Order: sequence, then C-alpha cells, then structure tokens
Amino acid sequence: MKILGIDPGYAILGYGIVEMKGGRFSPRGYGAITTAADTALPERLKILYAELMDVIELHDPDVASVEELIFNSNVKTALLVGQARGAAVLACVNSGLRIYEYTPLQIKQGLTGYGRADKAQMQMMVKTILHLDETPKPDDAADALAAAICHGHSAAYRKRMEEVAR
Repeated sequence: MKILGIDPGYAILGYGIVEMKGGRFSPRGYGAITTAADTALPERLKILYAELMDVIELHDPDVASVEELIFNSNVKTALLVGQARGAAVLACVNSGLRIYEYTPLQIKQGLTGYGRADKAQMQMMVKTILHLDETPKPDDAADALAAAICHGHSAAYRKRMEEVAR
C-alpha cells in the first residue's frame, strides 16, 4: 500500500509518500509545496492544489493520511490553514483517494507510543522507521511522512482486529 501523508499549511504544505509491505515502510518521495507571502490567498490555494495534484499523479498513492488541525489561538492563522487543508483534501478526493484523518496526538502516539512526543523525537522515529541517513527536511515533510506512517500502523492494526473477529 502506498500512502500519501499531508501536513497542511498555506505557506508550506508538507507531503510524504511511503510504501508499506509486510509491516515495513519504504520512503517513495517527500518534500514541500511553498507559496510566497506576497501572493493572494486564492492564488496560494490554487498553487497548493495544482502542485499536490502533480505529486499525486507522479506517485500514484492508494490512500491519503491528512493531519487534522488543532485549535490555534490565532483564529486568522487557523482559518488560513483550514483553507489550505481544504485544497489538499479536494486534490485527494478529485484524485480518487480515500482520506484518513489523524490528530497530531494520534500521529505522535502512532510513531513513538507517546502522544506528547516532541518534534525531535518524532523526527528521529521517522528517520529510523524509514531507514534514512538524515532527517527529512523541511520539518513539514517529516511531519507528512509521520502522518503516512501513522496510517500504515493504523491500517495494519485494523486488519489484524478484523482477522481476529472472524
């Protein structure tokens, strides 16, 4: 199964593609889509959508794992990130991908076993699980890879529980 992970943002949207076979993960690509601060929001959303569509076409993932938004005390920022997240979800839906959503707490729990893990712990786990020589950069790409890995673990768990229930 090829999983596209997305860390939403309107200035930087991180993405990461992992392939999961037999409980092992392999990186297939990762990076970030960036938009300039002096670009109007509608144009930024258009850029995010179009470039994410290109990523999806290039890597042909089976599913998408998108990080949910957490409450942000800056309402304006939360609304802007929410709009970028919407553009990402729309790109996935228009590409026929089933979308799974995970909170930051769930992603941290899924990778480290601790829902309050810090960024350094998360990056170390992404690097370790994917057998990478270096931590993926930018941080948004590492976060997107973490979302993809989280879904892989979650899907494997659900499959095991279905088998037990039979």
